[in-house]
Amino acid sequence: MDARVFDKSKLPSRHVSVGPARAPHRSYYYAMGMTSKQIAQPFVGVASCWNEAAPCNISLMRQAQAVKKGVASAAGTPREFCTITVTDGIAMGHQGMKSSLASRECIADSVELTMRGHCYDALVGLAGCDKSLPGMMMAMVRLNVPSIFIYGGSILPGTFKGKPVTVQDVFEAVGKHSVGAMSDEDLKELEEAACPSAGSCGAQFTANTMATVAEAIGLALPYSCGAPAPYDVRDTFCYTAGEMVMELISRNIRPRDIVTRKALENAAMVVAASGGSTNGALHLPAIAHECGIDFDLFAVAEIFKKTPYIADLKPGGKYVAKDMFEVGGIPLLMKTLLDHGYLHGDCMTVTGRTIAENLASVKWNDEQDVIRPANKPLSDNGGVVGLQGNLAPEGAIVKIAGMPTESLVFTGPARCFDCEEDAFKAVTNREYKVGDVLVIRYEGPRGGPGMREMLSTTAALYGQGMGDKVALITDGRFSGATRGFCVGHVGPEAAVGGPIGLIRDGDIIELDAITGKLACRLSDAELEERRKAWKPRKTDYNSGALWKYAQTVGSAKGGAVTHPGGAAETHCYADI
Repeated sequence: MDARVFDKSKLPSRHVSVGPARAPHRSYYYAMGMTSKQIAQPFVGVASCWNEAAPCNISLMRQAQAVKKGVASAAGTPREFCTITVTDGIAMGHQGMKSSLASRECIADSVELTMRGHCYDALVGLAGCDKSLPGMMMAMVRLNVPSIFIYGGSILPGTFKGKPVTVQDVFEAVGKHSVGAMSDEDLKELEEAACPSAGSCGAQFTANTMATVAEAIGLALPYSCGAPAPYDVRDTFCYTAGEMVMELISRNIRPRDIVTRKALENAAMVVAASGGSTNGALHLPAIAHECGIDFDLFAVAEIFKKTPYIADLKPGGKYVAKDMFEVGGIPLLMKTLLDHGYLHGDCMTVTGRTIAENLASVKWNDEQDVIRPANKPLSDNGGVVGLQGNLAPEGAIVKIAGMPTESLVFTGPARCFDCEEDAFKAVTNREYKVGDVLVIRYEGPRGGPGMREMLSTTAALYGQGMGDKVALITDGRFSGATRGFCVGHVGPEAAVGGPIGLIRDGDIIELDAITGKLACRLSDAELEERRKAWKPRKTDYNSGALWKYAQTVGSAKGGAVTHPGGAAETHCYADI
């Protein structure tokens, strides 16, 4: 990139680096070894979700150093900082999972506060595990300074008895083990082999789903979100992102120029086309909310309904993220969607070019079967479906990728549990019947609090060979690794008096992923009678971060957000 001189008179960092009154501020920069030239350059926040909690995040600090070199090479001054991550694979199946979704807001808030407090002019954000991706993108559109998103990359698949495996196989092995279908020795061998490198869960679970979103929505460089964490090319992408963010400053291209209604529709399309995580229907409304755009669960579901499912990725398919990257990556997926009239090609991206311009040189690869042409899909409807009915007036979501057509309709009696632990215990002890609809409630954003994922329970069911013999509904969430007829995000949630909190054991529940129905065979009058007798439940979370989260969090329909969003802004940070 050509050397250039930036005018700081309209950049936020002028408040901490320009003029006689800022001599005390500059003295701090000199204390850190900065030169007058570096202080006079734009300040670029390099925000990393690095920690030692899990392999998802462990390589982010190294990648951040490559970003900083790229920023410095293009006449910028990088300022590195870290924020938190709660890693779902570690938090799963116990009370720690209540912290997961709340961490998304904490990440966005902490990045915002760091940027605001130090008046940084641009942002490069690196994220690994599930909630850190939308959290970082939410911060970018909230602040609206020139920004580029970087995904830390996926993990490589493991090998068990000659076959490729992921952490999904380990969760499902717990169910097999519980019914004697797997020995102690095999379970230990599998757990030691399933995760052989740094990186986020390798299949199209939530992290890779939101990484695919980052490219499709235009906040990440093409191909950058597909490269696995151990690949050396990741450092090249990071260096280039550091250079490119300086170009965005020069051209004043901001996240809200990129994240438009059309871009959000593109993002929803790639979730559906890739058989991605149901959590995409939670995070896209939250990102839209930061921009002041109304794009709720129903809007996402409408896109899902008309998007073909074309990527044969786990958990419903055969392949993992590494495989898709090696046959053409996310751009190949986007190219066939664009060529067949699905994507909006005129959306701006962080390259300074449109989606169509970015994809102009991408050639279709006939030598692969990871991604199907959009006119020859695995199924005509997206891999994720929205549901609604008297049990879910505010909607619900189910992932159907890989499910046979005959499994898309299910009717059975309710078996109710008021927390995940009780449901998992019942599943482990086989205290349910074929044909049951397991109901896990009071696990919503407010009621949990925190809207836990139910992977331990759903994986145990699948491991017991019962994935297609029972259904499960919850006002909580599911991991992207969940498979089977598992319906999440049921709203309104039980904690606010939603119908899911009114049903009783034995009530007949009807699920239809073809027509989009989730209902119980109860009249409106009977539901109203039960509502009169219903009383709110108390939780054990009466102080601290989770209490505070529960006081402000909204419904899953709107993305479980905690503040008024971009529509209520009277000023934007980027313009201070």
